[in-house]
Amino acid sequence: MRAVTWNLFCGGVDGSSEERLHAQAEILNELEPDVLTLSECSWWDEAEERRLLWMAHMLGLTPVCMARSRIGDGRNYTTLLYRASRLRLVGRQRLGEGVFHHALVRARLRPLDEDSDREDFLALATHLAWTDGECRLREARWMTDYAGDFPGRPPRALLLGDLNCPSPQDRIDWRKVPKNLQSRYRLVNADGTFGDADTRALGVLTESGWQDPDTLLSTPRAATVGYYYANEPVPLRLDHILTAGFTVHDYRTHDTKAARQASDHLPVVAVVDSAPGTTP
Repeated sequence: MRAVTWNLFCGGVDGSSEERLHAQAEILNELEPDVLTLSECSWWDEAEERRLLWMAHMLGLTPVCMARSRIGDGRNYTTLLYRASRLRLVGRQRLGEGVFHHALVRARLRPLDEDSDREDFLALATHLAWTDGECRLREARWMTDYAGDFPGRPPRALLLGDLNCPSPQDRIDWRKVPKNLQSRYRLVNADGTFGDADTRALGVLTESGWQDPDTLLSTPRAATVGYYYANEPVPLRLDHILTAGFTVHDYRTHDTKAARQASDHLPVVAVVDSAPGTTP
């Protein structure tokens, strides 16, 4: 089973142009996701969600739902989709409404050939706050329960999204980051000075039992940002797919020229067993 997450940057829309959106659909088609999280689906609510339905049709996927960002102009959405030829949607819920900067969507999915709930799993689609580590840490705590046994919930889960949180493995040269942007990604001391990279949101998730597949790889995957803006040249892994109870076979950042031209973030891909297992 293949899981993918991608921040589309303003929904792939530039004014009246949907050139990036069409390029994004081509790239996603090549990646063949079974579970897909898309963030920054800006303006996808227009014309009765035309862009959402078009993307779903182009990819052969079915939407779980779209969730609106709480803060901003009200046009930013997080979307979760799944492949109905392989998976069945058993339950869905928008969580954290009125609390998250952006959104948190939860779906309970079942392999299509299963007639019981023994192989159900949860897919969590999210987009954490970009403003500061304290906001991200508060939002991340909404997802710690899903990393282990919890009454009434399946034992397996995927967490996909733009977490806006650097990886502890990122090597950041802060001299290359403008001072006015550093408070987004650095710890802020009591006196207002900067500390190390703020990785607490990712840290509380992994401490709670979520598995970061990056820690299993001998060679870390590529960064997902750091190539698009002249004032943000530092490579960071802000986009993640975390797992609980899955065997992970592949985990990578899809870094191509076409993907770099289509968004300011790169897609992340994880290949996992659809049957229950434990990440080695």
